[in-house]
Amino acid sequence: MKKLALHWKILIGMIGGILFGLGMTFLDGGANFVSNWINPFGNIFVKMLKLIAVPLIIASLVKGISDLKDISKFKNIGLKTISIYIGTTVIAITIGLLLVNIVQPGEGISDETIKKLTETYANSGGVQSKIAEASKQISSGPLQFMVDMVPENAINAMGNNKSMLQVIFFTIFLGISMLLVGEKRSKPLKKFFDSLNEVVLKMVDLIMLFAPYAVFALLANVVVSSNDPDLLLALLKYALTVVGGLLLMVVFYMILVSVFTKKNPLWFLKQLSPAQLLAFSTSSSAATLPVTMERVEEHIGVDKEVSSFVLPVGATINMDGTSLYQAVAAVFIAQALGFDLTFADQLTIIVTALLASIGSAAVPGAGMVMLVIVLESVGFPADKLAIGLALIFAVDRPLDMCRTVINVTGDATVAALVAKSVGKLHDNPVVKNWDDNYDEVK
Repeated sequence: MKKLALHWKILIGMIGGILFGLGMTFLDGGANFVSNWINPFGNIFVKMLKLIAVPLIIASLVKGISDLKDISKFKNIGLKTISIYIGTTVIAITIGLLLVNIVQPGEGISDETIKKLTETYANSGGVQSKIAEASKQISSGPLQFMVDMVPENAINAMGNNKSMLQVIFFTIFLGISMLLVGEKRSKPLKKFFDSLNEVVLKMVDLIMLFAPYAVFALLANVVVSSNDPDLLLALLKYALTVVGGLLLMVVFYMILVSVFTKKNPLWFLKQLSPAQLLAFSTSSSAATLPVTMERVEEHIGVDKEVSSFVLPVGATINMDGTSLYQAVAAVFIAQALGFDLTFADQLTIIVTALLASIGSAAVPGAGMVMLVIVLESVGFPADKLAIGLALIFAVDRPLDMCRTVINVTGDATVAALVAKSVGKLHDNPVVKNWDDNYDEVK
């Protein structure tokens, strides 16, 4: 009997989790049962993925740079990666602005709904913490993100998944230094990182065996903890505008894949789908990163020299889905609260959303922090920020799940484009399974 493909197993887990969650919402104590006895398994899975994210970045990035044997090649890959990431982010923001100005979802929100949303969420800890975090970032200097990129203690940076850029900076610095000391002197260290890379990738394979069950647990908890259905319905037009923009981004990515890599877009999505489904379930690019790297390298055929740099950097600075959402959300809030945005304001949104995405943590909810920064850049009244966030807070989690899928898809697309441009996209990638070496240890 043919084994069921991983993406089908995960999809079954997702559907099962949603149906189970819906069923438990109608039972007394059902939500508590899911929260106490089901959700912990999903949390364990996410923690395991985050556990190996930093070791995987270090091992694969050092291996990728040291395999280049030429610093000019790394410079070439780096410049192409950053340029394409900036380009796709600007396009994502532009698509968001065009859609929200055409659909105008904020015009349909009644004063009664605004009042109810404000009473429900404006003073919640979630909204207030986002405003506080954004205020801290805004008070920093314009080049603070460059200062934050350089760690003063590499070990501390490795102990915090929010410090991904610092880990990448240290690892690139280490890899380039290994190139400069010569192949003979760096050989022992290179062998260590090559071995570590193989071991961590095997850990990814083992963790993925648990993925369908973890996805079931995560989505069951999302369903039972969902908000007031009436409020969600009132925000449906806004939510559909965001989702419509995200779908247009997928179409844009697939055009890029088809034109520049000559790969079948549907094949590309199929190979990437396990990472996309996990991104949807976890709402975290950082947690999904190990799986994204495994799918892009072993199933799409991107060489490790490219993927080891492009994907970790992308998980940190490339947030196309989040940037598109910010554009829609900022204009939606302005429309709902009667705050007029000029054409110049909307150009400001493009620039600010682009800059805010660089260095933003690849964790759930980071988009709300970036949104506050975007709103303040166009002079949105500070006393109405909490009300503005309250308007979209009810649907933020499901939209966060959707935009994380786009973030991951964008990372994989750029990896394929860069790999093709430098001749590092293979037609017959080698797929590794968790039990490939099992006979050796029986």
